Amino acid sequence: MSWLKWLRPGLHVKRWLVLFVIATVFVALGIAYIAIHIYRREPFPPVVYYLTLQFIDQFWRGVLFIVLGVSLGVISFWQLSRSLLSPFLTNGHQVSLVDQVYRARYLRQGPRIVAIGGGTGLSTLLRGLKKYSDNITAVVTVADDGGSSGRLRRELGVLPPGDFRQCIAALADAEPLMTDLFQYRFDQGTGLDGHSFGNLFIVAMSGITGNFERALRESSRVLAVRGQILPSTLENVTLCAELDDASFVEGESQIPHGPAPIKRVYIRPGDAAAYPEAVKAIADADLIVLGPGSLYTSIMPNLLVGGIAAAIREARAPKVYVCNVASQPGETDGYALSEHVAALHRHVGQGLFQYVLANDHLVPLPPEWHVNAVDVDAAALGMSGLRVVTADVIDERRPTRHDPDKLAAAIVGSFLEGR
Repeated sequence: MSWLKWLRPGLHVKRWLVLFVIATVFVALGIAYIAIHIYRREPFPPVVYYLTLQFIDQFWRGVLFIVLGVSLGVISFWQLSRSLLSPFLTNGHQVSLVDQVYRARYLRQGPRIVAIGGGTGLSTLLRGLKKYSDNITAVVTVADDGGSSGRLRRELGVLPPGDFRQCIAALADAEPLMTDLFQYRFDQGTGLDGHSFGNLFIVAMSGITGNFERALRESSRVLAVRGQILPSTLENVTLCAELDDASFVEGESQIPHGPAPIKRVYIRPGDAAAYPEAVKAIADADLIVLGPGSLYTSIMPNLLVGGIAAAIREARAPKVYVCNVASQPGETDGYALSEHVAALHRHVGQGLFQYVLANDHLVPLPPEWHVNAVDVDAAALGMSGLRVVTADVIDERRPTRHDPDKLAAAIVGSFLEGR
């Protein structure tokens, strides 16, 4: 009964296609036998002579019917496939069947990548990585207290939705109009001015579903998000900073505007627990990426949550810190690569990551921007236990930011290919 194993469920489509062809051949043979039986016993009208092309040699007549049958079969199979796949076509556009198979077979079996951070940097990274895998997990900071997110957080007591909204938009596979709607920001109206539609949508979904994490899942489902988006913690944390002049600043949005350089940052409450699903995703990852993003206000708040840094340290996956391509006013003024790494070491200790990805395509930045390109200095190259990988990852149109495609290609090419 070994042939029954050949038919067991869950096998690849090729075997079922062969079985379909065999079944078609049996049906054709049955029809042929019946036709021959009738032809030999019952007279046919003269017109059948011409309809069955009996005036052509029998061999070539067979070839002609085979070519005609194969052509009609290919056309019908192609059109049937397009009809069946039409509800799932990317962005509502006509995408080839080959592209659909590629996405189903390649991206869904892609590496499990965990990206940790927040703000524009994290969404930029996700926009590039989704071309290589559907198994992406974004672990997002919940320390944001500025703008629309801060207002909703203070007024409704919810986690700040802004960074989650940007990640959802970056990983969305929905129609462009839906993504644009999610990112739309009201610029007038009492109470609405400054709010983005996506923030309000997530908050409304939180009220409907009963909790923030389920709201994220449902919002992601609506926009056909590739992967998952998780908070680093569900607790209402506040980011604080101690400055070099011994003063303190409270609030993520206020830290870059302090009167002195940042000495250290910390969260309150200091014992905020990590979100269990985020810890599990880190443990199961094939690659863990920290950044890019604001060093003190996007990356650090995640690492300071109890359990996140420990989970990263214990994970077996390669861990890479993606350094910003330019300094950030009020946070990392004048920082070179080594100073970014040293700040991380001061807060969470050494050994958290083995690799650093830095930009090696430095372009002059206008003085009025008050930023400097982050240089790969000798001190960074000489750090023990750390390998610095460089690549051209800047956006030529906005040289203070990463290019999503360049960044994702550098990460996949350096840390995943060949594994």
